[in-house]
Amino acid sequence: MNTSTLTVQPQATQPDPATAALVPGLVVLDEYVEARGPWSAVVEAGDVLTIVDLEGNQAVDCLLYADGDTAARYSAAATIAAQGSIFLTTGSVLRADSGEPLMTVVADEVGVHDTIGGACSQESNTLRYGQHTHEQHACVENFLIEGSKWGLGKPDLVSNINWFMNVPVDPDGALGIVDGLSAPGKRVALRAEADTLVLVSNCPQINNPCNGFNPTPVRMIVTRPEVSR
Repeated sequence: MNTSTLTVQPQATQPDPATAALVPGLVVLDEYVEARGPWSAVVEAGDVLTIVDLEGNQAVDCLLYADGDTAARYSAAATIAAQGSIFLTTGSVLRADSGEPLMTVVADEVGVHDTIGGACSQESNTLRYGQHTHEQHACVENFLIEGSKWGLGKPDLVSNINWFMNVPVDPDGALGIVDGLSAPGKRVALRAEADTLVLVSNCPQINNPCNGFNPTPVRMIVTRPEVSR
């Protein structure tokens, strides 16, 4: 990542990126992801990515790949098995299928993030909500559009993380997708343990309450903690 260039798309009333980041340091990237849109960047080892839920109740679907070796990628199974929980929060280590850490959740203002709800697709929308939803844009399409910039295709998509998404599990094992636990301005921060490609779909889903039926923008800030501002 080029630390000499700060990429900013200003939005009204938003705080300075150094203030908005959960972990202080030199700001090396500050970008907004439009509602329903994709985003990607390589976060270098030791840098911290803060994801800001600007308006609250917005699900942020996420995939992780080792930069330079995308065959090493986030594994929900390895992550869940190592920590003994299906939910992510401060201290959760996001692991590749080899067990090697890619990123660690170092700060979290929400407390519960989903690992098992998956990503919406045109096919799943049709199955769950009816044929009239088939042409609606979905997270899988976002991942494919953004992943193509890095040489990734459909076979490279795996089970994803859903930041800010609330997927409780009932005693009988049934899953629910319900209103989120987040609120405007809530944040989660991820430290890269290795140079990591972060692929995001700022979820466009409008058929269930994961986005409050109204997708909204999010902010992505990368800081370098060992460098003072």
